[in-house]
Amino acid sequence: MVGSIEVAISKPYSNGNISNHNGLEEKLDEFRRFLGKSNDDLLKIVGVGGGAWGSVFAALLQDNYGAFRDKVQIRIWRRPRRAVDKATAEHLFEVINSREDVLRRLIRRCAYLKYVEARLGDRTLYADEILKDGFCLNMIDTPLCPMKVVTNLQEAVWDADIVINGLPSTETREVFEEIRKYWKERITTPIIISLAKGIEAELDPSPRIITPTQMINRATGVPIENILYLGGPNIASEIYNKEYANARICGADKWRFALAKFLRQPHFIVWDNSDLVTHEVMGGLKNVYAIGAGMVAALTNESATSKSVYFAHCTSEMIFITHLLAEEPEKLAGPLLADTYVTLLKGRNAWYGHMIASGKLSLDMGSSISGKGTIQGVSAIEAFYELLSQASLNILHPEANKPVAPVELCPILKTLYKILLTREQGAEAILEALRDENLNDPRDRIEIAQTHAFYKPSLLGQP
Repeated sequence: MVGSIEVAISKPYSNGNISNHNGLEEKLDEFRRFLGKSNDDLLKIVGVGGGAWGSVFAALLQDNYGAFRDKVQIRIWRRPRRAVDKATAEHLFEVINSREDVLRRLIRRCAYLKYVEARLGDRTLYADEILKDGFCLNMIDTPLCPMKVVTNLQEAVWDADIVINGLPSTETREVFEEIRKYWKERITTPIIISLAKGIEAELDPSPRIITPTQMINRATGVPIENILYLGGPNIASEIYNKEYANARICGADKWRFALAKFLRQPHFIVWDNSDLVTHEVMGGLKNVYAIGAGMVAALTNESATSKSVYFAHCTSEMIFITHLLAEEPEKLAGPLLADTYVTLLKGRNAWYGHMIASGKLSLDMGSSISGKGTIQGVSAIEAFYELLSQASLNILHPEANKPVAPVELCPILKTLYKILLTREQGAEAILEALRDENLNDPRDRIEIAQTHAFYKPSLLGQP
């Protein structure tokens, strides 16, 4: 990769308003000019990964800009030939027949009969096949717009201008290492927007955290300034159903102003932020603590008081951890706090914790659940625990006045690790951790983080 698209940053990209169809075309034209696209050169956008959020994100772009076929191409890649089980096919048939607009669309496209045959058990449907008709396997109850689906990864990405990473963090590295092979001859550098929430821990030669944008940077060689992260308080199905939501796109000044405006919709407000590290780390941490939130909800019969106590302690641990990773992290407020709140309130990780604590799921079933996808909080718990347990990262305990591993100041993280990874304890241990009489006021942990020099630049590979 020998070059990059060079553009001037202009502050008119400061999150404009969308009012009508003509406004959308003008906004598309403005973004194309920003990227230096000629009139006969398509803007090519591809989503990589067909999970719930990745599919919804691509569908939002398709709904907004898909009509302008001579100016933009929006496609999504997912692996081929993943079979849809009969129970899911039966449920999908019910969803189709409950929505007259969807039913009419399928009949008009001559696509309805295959769903009848699958309902009767006479045909096997595949995830890539139904995604073309607007059905995401992890979100069957929320039909999307028809999608242009590609199952050949090379075909999907080789000349894409914008690549949207909708993969789980646990799959990001592997897929982007393959993508690198297809980009060897590229002259221009693509822009990559990562939606992934999770981290990896690397312990040798020294402990450090690897975020999804860093995984992509390592795997492809694309400069970090061309890799951005988008996150926010959102539930995929609700956003597609036009519930009001907001998000932040985080990364280099060079791209984020323009992307924030391009992605913004009346019901989906996108702001920009420069603090890539804190937002990505928080994106991984919220999934960690969402599992515990689901457990607390199940074990206390949805006690508002117990859930609020848990919220106070888990957010103080999140603040403490971010102070290890950034010298002046973005405060847990506004969209960052809202993102944490909605994930603890509703989402697949909270659902998973609830199902484990209520005995409706077994840990032996793993962290990839049919109809839900990958529960990313499980791998994030393991990564954060292993990372923060390293003796080389020891910090001085302000009260005990002795060096301890950072994880010793994160009792909820420790407990979740023992419940889900080593299985030393049952789900009830999460309540025992909250009710420990020796547990300090959460404010104490926040003050410790804010007043002591805990920042460890080496955790992000910095000198």
